[in-house]
Amino acid sequence: MTESEMRLTGSQTPSFPQDRTCPYQPPKAYAEWRGESPLTQVTLFDGRPAWLITGHAEGRALLVDPRLSSDWGHPAFPVVVRRTEGRGGLAFPLIGVDDPLHARQRRMLIPSFGVKRMNAIRPRLQSLVDRLLDDMLAEGPVVDLVSAFALPVPSMAICELLGVPYGDHDFFEECSRDFVGAATSAEADAAFGELYTYLHGLVGKKQAEPEDGLLDELIARQLEEGELDHDEVVMIALVLLVAGHETTVNAIALGALTLIQHPEQTDVLLRDPGALPGVVEELLRFTSVSDYLVRMAKEDIDVGGETVRAGDAVLVSITLMNRDAKAYENPDVFHARRTARHHVGFGHGIHQCLGQNLARAELEIALGALFARIPGLRLAVPLDEVPIKAGHDAQGPIELPVTW
Repeated sequence: MTESEMRLTGSQTPSFPQDRTCPYQPPKAYAEWRGESPLTQVTLFDGRPAWLITGHAEGRALLVDPRLSSDWGHPAFPVVVRRTEGRGGLAFPLIGVDDPLHARQRRMLIPSFGVKRMNAIRPRLQSLVDRLLDDMLAEGPVVDLVSAFALPVPSMAICELLGVPYGDHDFFEECSRDFVGAATSAEADAAFGELYTYLHGLVGKKQAEPEDGLLDELIARQLEEGELDHDEVVMIALVLLVAGHETTVNAIALGALTLIQHPEQTDVLLRDPGALPGVVEELLRFTSVSDYLVRMAKEDIDVGGETVRAGDAVLVSITLMNRDAKAYENPDVFHARRTARHHVGFGHGIHQCLGQNLARAELEIALGALFARIPGLRLAVPLDEVPIKAGHDAQGPIELPVTW
C-alpha cells in the first residue's frame, strides 16, 4: 500500500470514541484494532480523521515524545467530544498545556502530592472509609455503591487536600458531573461557569481568611508572590477538583465491580491483604478508566512503519495499550497476582497523573476495607443491567446496585 493510501482517510474509518457494553471490557470494535500494527485510523464526531495508537511500546514512546503536543489552546488541536467544541482554545492548566508552562505549573504542585504527604493522610482516609461502610451496612441492602461509597471517598479526600469545604460537595459534584458528562458545549459551558464562579469566590475568601490546604499554600506561595495570578489559581483548583474525584470514583466503582465478578481473585485479596497494592495495579491495568489521551503531532513522526504527519490528530488508547498481548500475557484475564508493571492507567510521560499517589491510597483503603467488611458483596442486578457511562467519559458505572 502506498503512503498516500495510508494517509488518514476520514469518513471511511470507524468512529471514535466507542461505547463499552461490559463495564470493564474494551468496546467490541477494539477487537478489530488489535492486530499486528500498533496504530489504526479512526474518525472523530466532526469528521476529522485521527491516528489511534494501540501498541503498548509505541504508546509509551509517544507519550514522552516532545513532537506530540497537549496544547488544547492550539486552533488545530483535535476535538474528540462535542462538549468541548468551540471552547475558543481554552487550555486547562496541567493537562492542556505544553512545557515550559506545564513544567512550571507542575513544579508548584508536586510537593503537595508526594508519597510522604499521601501516607500522612492515610489514617484519615481509613477513618472516612470505615464511617461510610458503617453507614452503608446500617442502611442495609440494596445500596447504590457509587453514591453511598465510591463517590464520597474521593470527594472528601480531594476537599481535604485542597481545603475546599465539603459542605458544598453536592453543588460542585453536580457541576463536575454536568461538565464532564455534557452532551453539548452549551451545557458544558454552563456547568463550567458555575464551578468557575464558585472557585473564584473561594480563592478570594481564602486570600482574606487563610486556612489549611493546597489552595491556601498556592495563594501564600505563588499568588501573593506574583508567580500565579488569581485566574490561574482558580483554573488549577478547577482542574484538581474535577480530576480529583471524577476519575477515582470510577476507579473505585469499576474496581469493586471487577472484583465482584471475579470471586476467585477476590479470595486472593481476602486471604492475603498484603496483595492489595498489586491487586490495585492490576485493576488499573484491566479496567482502564481513562480510555484514551488526546495529542497532536507537531512534526512528522514514524510509528510502526507509518508516518504521522505534523498537524495530525493522535489518540493514544490507554485501554488497548493495557491489553496489548506483547506487553502482558493473556491481557484480557484479570489476575490478582499479576505484576502489572508499566501499565498506563495513570498515563505516562510529563502528563502522567499528578494525583496518582492519592488515587492509589484511596483505592487500596477503599477496596481493602470494602471486601474485608463485606466479603459476600455481590451485584443486586444482572451485569448487563448495570448502567455505564458513554465512551467519551471516564469509564465506569453510573449506578452500581449491590447486596450482601
